[in-house]
Amino acid sequence: MTRSTRQRERLRETDEETEDQEDVHVCPECDSENLVKDSDRGELICEDCGLVVEEEKIDPGPEWRAFNHQERQEKSRVGAPTTQTMHDKGLTTTIDWKDKDAYGRSISSEKRSQMHRLRKWQERIRTKDAGERNLQFALSEIDRMASALGVPRSVREVASVIYRRALKEDLIRGRSIEGVATSALYAACRKEGIPRSLEEISEVSRVERKEIGRTYRYISQELGLEMRPVDPKKYVPRFCSELELSEEVQSKANEIIEKTAEEGLLSGKSPTGYAAAAIYAASLLCNEKKTQREVADVAQVTEVTIRNRYQEQIEAMGIHS
Repeated sequence: MTRSTRQRERLRETDEETEDQEDVHVCPECDSENLVKDSDRGELICEDCGLVVEEEKIDPGPEWRAFNHQERQEKSRVGAPTTQTMHDKGLTTTIDWKDKDAYGRSISSEKRSQMHRLRKWQERIRTKDAGERNLQFALSEIDRMASALGVPRSVREVASVIYRRALKEDLIRGRSIEGVATSALYAACRKEGIPRSLEEISEVSRVERKEIGRTYRYISQELGLEMRPVDPKKYVPRFCSELELSEEVQSKANEIIEKTAEEGLLSGKSPTGYAAAAIYAASLLCNEKKTQREVADVAQVTEVTIRNRYQEQIEAMGIHS
């Protein structure tokens, strides 16, 4: 009986101490409520008078210290963040191809054959059904094409999400995986404002331009992707850089696009051809002449397109050739 009474008293004292700790919301020195937690030092500090109200709080950070990025990477015990560019989002484990133990020593031939067998089955179970195999192939295609185009990581993530949605809505049926993957990448480029034309996309793809355009229209309509028209000015810096033109030409080309677009000449026109014609006109006005063939090769349009857009633009600008 006495023992249980002592236990109850100890529990009561512990509860009172916990309540006292939780009630510390004001500074005992100046009665201020502006208390700030310093997680680096593990202290609770009053902002008004600087009194350390509490100290030796629990530090939720790691127990190790690192002084550069390499040390942090070596000591960290967490994996890479999840990503949409992998079919399993990067959550499954992988068995290293090196036949060594934890200390870096070579393992026996019996263990090597066992690890080879485990590695083989690990690869097999990562894609357990046809849907995952489809996703694995498509995402690898998106990654390959994105690398060839030099687009940032964010575009690959968006393209992977679009393809996953298309697969979930069963829009792949009756269409090639490469065609839908390419269309998803083109849609992602437009979503992220990265200027890449259908011609550039088709160059790194394994399908024809016509099929890419048809599949892109179908997917964007079914998934409700709101796509704004591409601004021709987004192509100007890249085209001028490849043509080795000055900033003056680039600025003049943007001015031509702005003024002629206000008059409605851009409606129904290809943005790449429109940008190429503006660059050609700007190069003539700035005495940095480039031939129509040179500009057409960079913009991947025909010389006829440049001539037609060029004539329309100089007439709208009131410039006589």
